[in-house]
Amino acid sequence: MNVVVCAKQIPDPASPYHLDPETHFLERPADQILDDTDRYGVEMALQIAGPTEGTVTLVSMGPAGNLQGIRQALAMGADKAVVVDDPVLRGADALTTARVLAAAIRREGFDVVIAGTESTDGYTGVVPQQLAGLLGVPALTYANHLEVDGGVVRVHRQTAYGHDIVEAAPPVVVTVTAGVVEPRYPTFKGIMAAKSKPIEQLTTADLGVTPEVNQEILDVRPAPTRAAGEIIEDDGEAFRRIIEVLEQAKVI
Repeated sequence: MNVVVCAKQIPDPASPYHLDPETHFLERPADQILDDTDRYGVEMALQIAGPTEGTVTLVSMGPAGNLQGIRQALAMGADKAVVVDDPVLRGADALTTARVLAAAIRREGFDVVIAGTESTDGYTGVVPQQLAGLLGVPALTYANHLEVDGGVVRVHRQTAYGHDIVEAAPPVVVTVTAGVVEPRYPTFKGIMAAKSKPIEQLTTADLGVTPEVNQEILDVRPAPTRAAGEIIEDDGEAFRRIIEVLEQAKVI
């Protein structure tokens, strides 16, 4: 079974960040880490590919930097990586991202694509579903359990009341939630092996994709400070003021 994992490199959340003063886009340093949500996808891919002696391929879009985040995933056990790094993609919206990733994934071939539900530096939460639509395959989303049984991929989809059991025959796109598995820590052997694993860097021209970047940030402003609340002293009639405030807020 050939499993592709969408793996994103992001700036370390523990480090200071800066916005480009002209475009207001996040300046991405050379040192980036693997998005924490994608660690669950990598681990899940390793577990389902292992019994079938399949391959795990990482597909990523964004500034390559020093590839630290990609090598973290390779050190966990992934076999190879494809990174799409092209200046024309700066400011790419969710749909453009999905189109580029779909082209790279289609080029590699796949049985299962695994992604996190959303990236921690974007939070759009729509790229995996768009990816499934572009690839023309089912999307099994919000999985907190994933298994491959014969020719069927089965997930437990997390809901507000428990979970639904959803299944489909490959090829499929699956999004996994945190906690679907416990990601392994790279061993010293894995870290050393990652240095020699293939990482292919591509541009949009290599994929035959014409980006339609239409995202523009016009302004960035600090969030307004929270206004002080009203202190109501109870003199036996405070409930009347409370009711008045709730009526003004149209709560009652």
